Amino acid sequence: PRPGGLVLFAHGSGSGRHSPRNGFVARVLNAAGLATLLTDLLTAEEDRDYARRFDIGLLTARLAATAAWAAGREETRGLPLGYFGASTGAAAALKAAAHGPAVAAVVSRGGRPDLAGDDLGLVRAPVLLIVGGEDHGVMELNEAAYARLECPKELAVVPGATHLFEEPGTLEEAARHATRWFTA
Repeated sequence: PRPGGLVLFAHGSGSGRHSPRNGFVARVLNAAGLATLLTDLLTAEEDRDYARRFDIGLLTARLAATAAWAAGREETRGLPLGYFGASTGAAAALKAAAHGPAVAAVVSRGGRPDLAGDDLGLVRAPVLLIVGGEDHGVMELNEAAYARLECPKELAVVPGATHLFEEPGTLEEAARHATRWFTA
């Protein structure tokens, strides 16, 4: 009833508001006193087009429109805003943070922050990149993106986790990291 902030979820390629992983993280954030909003950034038809899942400009525009909509709602007006991005949604969250209204924090879980390109250097909000210790390839992309960020930042590696954080206890650890970041 009195959230300390609002976290908008930017889902990645092939995922949406019904993602069990992002739903789990949202419930953990809710328990910590944060409001969450999970939306689909692509229509069902758009999501069937694989290339659209990597259209970071489109995903960013949709996330920014969602943030503007939330800012106009009585229930969420004036709340500190955070973005939680997964997979390609992480790039959209970072680009929206670089160019949109003030964002309190950004968290990426198993994300592709590298796809934010040159906008990484424009992000001013504190950024937490969470990556699985066994997510080979994505780990290196996160390390490269981390080096390009010029804001307060942290790279949290979850030992034993692969890309989807399906291993026992790994999603819980990622949710703890996200909660710590957003509530700080």
